[in-house]
Amino acid sequence: MATFGIVVGGGPAPGINGVISAATLSARASGARVVGCIQGFEWLMQGDIEHVIDLDEDSVYRIHQLGGSILRTSRANPTKDPANLDRVVDSLGRLGVDHLISIGGDDTCFSARTVAEAAGDRLKVVHVPKTIDNDLPLPPGVPTFGFESARATASGVLSTLLEDARTSGRWFIITMMGRNAGHLTLGAAHSANATLALVAEEYGDRKISLEELSRRIEGTIVKSTAEGRPHGVIVLAEGLGESIDEADLAHLPDLPRDEHGHLRLAEFPLGRLVRERVQTALDEHGIKATIVLKDVGYECRCVAPTAFDQEYTRELGAGAVSTLLGGTGHVMITRQNGKIVPIPFDELIDPKTGKTPVRMLDTSTEGFKTALKLQTRLEPDDLEDGPGADAIAGVTKLDLAALRSRFA
Repeated sequence: MATFGIVVGGGPAPGINGVISAATLSARASGARVVGCIQGFEWLMQGDIEHVIDLDEDSVYRIHQLGGSILRTSRANPTKDPANLDRVVDSLGRLGVDHLISIGGDDTCFSARTVAEAAGDRLKVVHVPKTIDNDLPLPPGVPTFGFESARATASGVLSTLLEDARTSGRWFIITMMGRNAGHLTLGAAHSANATLALVAEEYGDRKISLEELSRRIEGTIVKSTAEGRPHGVIVLAEGLGESIDEADLAHLPDLPRDEHGHLRLAEFPLGRLVRERVQTALDEHGIKATIVLKDVGYECRCVAPTAFDQEYTRELGAGAVSTLLGGTGHVMITRQNGKIVPIPFDELIDPKTGKTPVRMLDTSTEGFKTALKLQTRLEPDDLEDGPGADAIAGVTKLDLAALRSRFA
């Protein structure tokens, strides 16, 4: 009898339970046993095989409609210590697991690949890509599961804040979860028609100063105020924290990193650092504005999946099982043009880092350019002689020449 093991790693994303459910139902229908490993690799790394549950039809009935993960999740990384890696391989062997399905992002994919290499012929591994960040190297136009559900939730939050901003006459600066990539920030902001959205990809590979970032926000508030909208929502991708010039961060204490070495961007005070500069500039202009800070992201991770992600994850879970039963392992499962397509781990690896590359926003697309056009951005043309430029100068204490120099 084949035995399937299922592990979940990384942050939660809507649809995890859909993969677990479909994989369990498909594997059980083939006569296989299915065990779910609680908290990813956490207990397996300790050689503990008690924290597992046998999964059957009754235990996964309709869980595809639920957010969260019935197996929970963790960021435990077995690749950092060879002893932990050996214990994971040994634990899976004692459980009788010969087919492993990992559900997670790039770090979990790397861990799963490393486990597969260490186990050799004893274990076949398939990874199901999951993240609300949408930053795994899938083919263009193919989202990671969980992204669309998270985007819908984030868009709803922004829409509500836009109405609050209009009603109360204030500004919100939102820092949106998404690690390095700005998919969730731009996707939610574009859908909600936020006033401005800034992502790291807009600046390419160069470092940016807090002053430059703040000046862009200042310009948006000035222009919007001149147009009769002294209120709005500005969304910052948390990945901008990685792009800030190190000289601007010299006065900050060391930022904590997670087990995979990534900066904990959720703890980086990007909004506060920007607000201080923007508020000072608006005071100099004589513009009275209340600026409220808010972080958005955790609200999106465990919501119930949308119908899109319910269907998507069920296909991925069933596809993972059929791929493994067909004798193929060491691959990541994707759905492309309605078909399940496995991608070998070797094709996913960046030879420079040994890990899967991050899929950033493609700034060359029409969608990206349209999103920027529909935002309120102060551009050089806005300061050319004319009624619009006069209106902008009218809400500041600067003449046009000074404005052009300030926002050059």
